[in-house]
Amino acid sequence: MRISIVGAGNVGRSIARELIANGHEVLLIEKEPHAIKSDTVPEAEWLLADACEMDSLAEADLQTCDVSIATTGDDKANLVHTLLAKTEFGVPRTVARVNHPSNEWMFDEQWGVDVAVSTPRIMSALVEEAVSVGAVVRLMTFKKGSANLVELTLPEDSPAVGKRVRDLSFPGDGVLVAIVRDGRSRAPEQDAAVEVGDELLFTISEEHERELSHYLVPVTKG
Repeated sequence: MRISIVGAGNVGRSIARELIANGHEVLLIEKEPHAIKSDTVPEAEWLLADACEMDSLAEADLQTCDVSIATTGDDKANLVHTLLAKTEFGVPRTVARVNHPSNEWMFDEQWGVDVAVSTPRIMSALVEEAVSVGAVVRLMTFKKGSANLVELTLPEDSPAVGKRVRDLSFPGDGVLVAIVRDGRSRAPEQDAAVEVGDELLFTISEEHERELSHYLVPVTKG
């Protein structure tokens, strides 16, 4: 895939390296000359331009990108770029970084955002995860409110332990998308059994999160 990344700071460059290592073609767009450090990611294409200007995006051939990622520290710039990428250049998939939690409500389909990544929310979720085996932890919201990416680590007394994926019936629109075991992610094959300590990643709507928790974690009676 051809992927554009707006913002060539530490975040943008790190994402670029990962994507290039996975075989993707990457374009880094940065408007500050001092931030152009092409030697740090030599395999990427670099462009000195304002990613919030139509002429710059046309020069970048943004319409040829499969994904556009806005990673700057400016929420306004991320929103403007994402809106232009989606509505003016028809980029199929857009991802935007949210720097300030109070702005999360704006990062939705009306602004052309397919996936909003809130660093403060993710950090908070990771802290919760570290102390919350058996609790549903929300990691990300897709298209603001329609679906969430959540994680639950299976405790020893979960009724799901030892069962095959095909024998588990998750509530509502819950879909098991990955199993993380021993630090490695794997696809949830139908004949695979889940084990104690597995980190299960689901997409599910908010209204069914509590049901998912009750299904996988026994209710403690006082």
